[in-house]
Amino acid sequence: MDLLEDYLAGVRADGAIFCQSVAEPPWAVRFNDPAPLALGAMLRGESWIVRDGAAPVRVGERGVVLVRGLRPFTVADRPGTEPQVVVDDAETCWTTADGPATAAPNLVLGPRTYGFSAEGSDLFVTAEYPLRGDVSERLLKALPEVAVIPPELEFTPLLDLLAVEIGREEPGQQVVLDRLLDLLLVRALRSWFARPDVEAPPGYRALADPRIGRALRLMHERPAHPWTVAGLGAEVGMSRAVFARRFAELVGQPPLLYLTEWRMTIAADLLRTPGATVAAVARRVGYADGFAFSNAFKRVRGMPPSDLARSPR
Repeated sequence: MDLLEDYLAGVRADGAIFCQSVAEPPWAVRFNDPAPLALGAMLRGESWIVRDGAAPVRVGERGVVLVRGLRPFTVADRPGTEPQVVVDDAETCWTTADGPATAAPNLVLGPRTYGFSAEGSDLFVTAEYPLRGDVSERLLKALPEVAVIPPELEFTPLLDLLAVEIGREEPGQQVVLDRLLDLLLVRALRSWFARPDVEAPPGYRALADPRIGRALRLMHERPAHPWTVAGLGAEVGMSRAVFARRFAELVGQPPLLYLTEWRMTIAADLLRTPGATVAAVARRVGYADGFAFSNAFKRVRGMPPSDLARSPR
């Protein structure tokens, strides 16, 4: 197990919404209500991501982009191109020439494929992820609003396969596309967080350290274990003081603070499951005493755990 697996546990594609757009410059598509996380791939041509109040971001041919759905955005051939198509949600798409009262069935060119003409020179694919849980939110918070990953050889076979599969209607087609999307997301995240100028999620880069990485994996694999700084240090062959210092250097916070925050993140997701109780969740994350757990949860999350346990799922 590693941190990326944990963070992605709630961001796995399941019936993801795909859109393959064929366009001829000038073109622009506006997304009014984007999903919490969207992945885009420019299969032909280039595009720009334009957001209100922010500088446009270029996506080159065969580049991949991750967009956090914090506000509406436009994908266009150039930053100044006015939108010709507006996507309100998964069910509503309209052309600016016809207005929002008119759907745009004339844009359908094939399965999951849209455009004014099949002969367009530019081709891009977008796919939307739902967001499930606080564990995945830790990953998304480490991403900027727009993260562009330049073309890489490792992406080539995935993008080629996506280009073939997205327009098909074969048995199990959605499953094939979902898994392709998951592969692209993991590969994109690896590339993004490998950049020296990017701030990775807490503990992500520390995984490369043989000893601190092992300690992190132990915390993630067994969060309910009564870990101590001395116990974790002994597990990885370090003294208490040296382990605590090295952990804080690589992770950015002391080991037990990291462990407490990770436990509370897991607990927040567990509390939202049907039938969850504070006492049961407390035991799952290493607290025999529900009162101690409640105090820790409120200190870290700013609310009592009972509020989440009673909230609508």
